[in-house]
Amino acid sequence: MSYSYLVRPSRNLTGEASVPGDKSISHRALIISSIAEGTSIITGLLESEDCMNTISILRELGVSINKNNKGEYLIYGKGLHGLQQPNKELNCGNSGTCMRLLTGLLSAQNFNSTLIGDNSLSSRPMGRVKEPLELMGANIVLTNEETSPIKIIKSDKIGGIRYAMPVDSAQVKSAILFASLYADKKSTIVESNTTRNHTENLFKQYGINITCNKNTIEIVPRKELEAMKINIPSDISSAMFIIVGVLISKDSNILIKNVGINDYRIGAIEILKKMGAKIEFKNIRELSNEKIADIYVESSALQGITIPEEYVSKAIDEFPILFIAAANANGKTILNNANELKHKESDRLISMSEGLSKCGIENSVNDNGIEIVGGSFAGGEIESFSDHRVAMSFTIAGLITKNDIKINNIDNVLTSFPNFYETMKGLGLDIEKIENK
Repeated sequence: MSYSYLVRPSRNLTGEASVPGDKSISHRALIISSIAEGTSIITGLLESEDCMNTISILRELGVSINKNNKGEYLIYGKGLHGLQQPNKELNCGNSGTCMRLLTGLLSAQNFNSTLIGDNSLSSRPMGRVKEPLELMGANIVLTNEETSPIKIIKSDKIGGIRYAMPVDSAQVKSAILFASLYADKKSTIVESNTTRNHTENLFKQYGINITCNKNTIEIVPRKELEAMKINIPSDISSAMFIIVGVLISKDSNILIKNVGINDYRIGAIEILKKMGAKIEFKNIRELSNEKIADIYVESSALQGITIPEEYVSKAIDEFPILFIAAANANGKTILNNANELKHKESDRLISMSEGLSKCGIENSVNDNGIEIVGGSFAGGEIESFSDHRVAMSFTIAGLITKNDIKINNIDNVLTSFPNFYETMKGLGLDIEKIENK
């Protein structure tokens, strides 16, 4: 059984909003607390399908994880060398973060394991993770297409590495960092463009000797990690759907509370500001080594721009909703050097281009980017390609379509924003969830 969203043109969005916990931090917090000594407490964990899959896998590895009556998650860590061999394949569902980070962790264990995923995840590239880990001494077997299932064969020793990242990927970087905890000496990672640093921030909180100097990261392994309390801020990637919804609709303004504004995650905000968006960070503070703020947004007249390359890696997950903003801007928006968008839950350049075209928005895709000419949304029936961010982006476009818009195959929204429907409906979006027969 599958579902669709039917969205009717709406007038505006108003009020005060909150969004779920940060997905990237949630995965990482679960994994690192599972190899610490003692009981870690996580507040604000994202209870999405992706994160629940990570919890299920960690339980298969012998980690006890419970939720108390305060909504906190208690993770009873097994220590660096306390994980146990699973009795079955470990299913990551739709989550590339889960699969890639756990590949790094499991490559250093003294047992064999296999990671699998759904059809979408099984088509995503995993050779980029295999390469550095094998240079460290891991034994990893992929399909002929260098995709999952990922078979990890226990290794005699994990060695330190100096590795220059050929692709800007926080997931690959994090896989190396987790393996580096078990290495025989210091490891060094060099990025061409700095990617999100949630793993590094958590490692520092857990007392790991890790230093970050511009694009170079050095990590010295240690023998044990002590349990911590981790507070997870709201996810800026989820907040972006509300932000763009406010910007493109008339007479709208919203305050979104307690959102993570990590310096390497706010590329989309910077892009929107260059397009003329009225966005303001209020009450800036720090929580568990992460910068957070309340975000105030007002309706804005947007202008098309050429997106600076320096923002691409810092906005990689937000481009689907940014494309909706671009389609509502005056003039042309040009994005280049975004080849990584082809390797997400769908090829997001193609998925978004097809949807925009069906809505009457002029656009053209090139080898590594897209050009979008701002215009008027006609509405229509859109295929999400089972991609949660594509589905949510066209749902937000329904605010300003001339006619109703129907978005098919929206089930994967549960992987990142479980209460998206209720949140948007509560803010004023005229949305209906319908069952496909």
